[in-house]
Amino acid sequence: MSYYFNKILKTSFDETIIILTEALRKEGFGILTEIDVQATLKKKLDVDFRKYKILGACNPPFAYKALQAEDKIGLLLPCNFIVQETTDGSVEVAAIDPLEYMQTVKNKNLVEIAAEVQQKLKNVIESL
Repeated sequence: MSYYFNKILKTSFDETIIILTEALRKEGFGILTEIDVQATLKKKLDVDFRKYKILGACNPPFAYKALQAEDKIGLLLPCNFIVQETTDGSVEVAAIDPLEYMQTVKNKNLVEIAAEVQQKLKNVIESL
C-alpha cells in the first residue's frame, strides 16, 4: 500500500501553493511549517534543484486527540504535504497517508483518529 496520495496539476507552482492552502483551510487545517527545499539546497550545498516545498499542515482538534492518545505522537506530526515541479512543467501535490504511518505506533485509538484525518487529506487532494 502506498504511503501517500497525490495529484498532478497544470497550475503554476506558486498558484498551487495558494490553492492547496485554501483546500486545507476548508478541511480545518493550517500550515505550521514551510520548508523551501530548493532554497535550502542552494544555500547549504550550492546546488540547483527544482521547486520543491514541504508544508506541515495541522488540524488542531485532531492533533489534540492524537496527543491525548499517545504522548510521543508529536514525532509524527504535522501531516506533511509536498509541492514539487515535475519535468514536464506540471506541479505535483502529495500528502502523507496518516493511517499508514500511525499503524506503526500500535495504538488502536490512534488508528481511529488517523482514519478520520486520512479522509480529510484525501478530500484535500481530490479537491485540487
